[in-house]
Amino acid sequence: MTGIGLSAMEPTVLSECHLTRPGQLHLLNLARASIRRGVQAGRPLKVALAELAAELVVPRASFVTLEKNGRLRGCIGSLEAWRPLAVDVAENAFAAAFRDPRFPPVQSEEVEELEIHLSLLTPPIAMTFSSEADLLAQLRPGVDGLILSDGPCRGTFLPSVWAELPSPQLFLTQLKRKAGLAADYWSPSVRIWRYETEMVE
Repeated sequence: MTGIGLSAMEPTVLSECHLTRPGQLHLLNLARASIRRGVQAGRPLKVALAELAAELVVPRASFVTLEKNGRLRGCIGSLEAWRPLAVDVAENAFAAAFRDPRFPPVQSEEVEELEIHLSLLTPPIAMTFSSEADLLAQLRPGVDGLILSDGPCRGTFLPSVWAELPSPQLFLTQLKRKAGLAADYWSPSVRIWRYETEMVE
């Protein structure tokens, strides 16, 4: 996962930004092509923006998840929309394949075996809550991705993580641990943003 520039995030409104199916397929092809480029040249695919549909060049944030034989093989993403969507996907696909520290770099013989899943993020919304219990009551299982920040401790879970952590309490507890905090940690300084994702696969 890339760095989380939380200080720049301001409250906003969740938007519906669904891609056309041709646009989705183009992004999936770009992601795999960027991984192929990584194997061949050690760098991500350079995206020709002038040749793309408008929906693929608007700034959007994405996560690219790679699986092989049903097992995670890499996952890297962005939380802020700071570059064209097609570029974000190409760069994150390369990073998921070669820079996820949890896995060895993808090898040439693996490229065509990879299952590629894209999560396209809506802009994060800053949540308002009076306590941990209040926060938990507002969470929408299966819908909300969360970003947690408290001082130097930061972490995020995509909405897909609800499949493994189905209760709000468990979801938040594990997110705190991911951010480097104790499971029972709570402080008035905790900040939470939520976002939704459009899945492409």
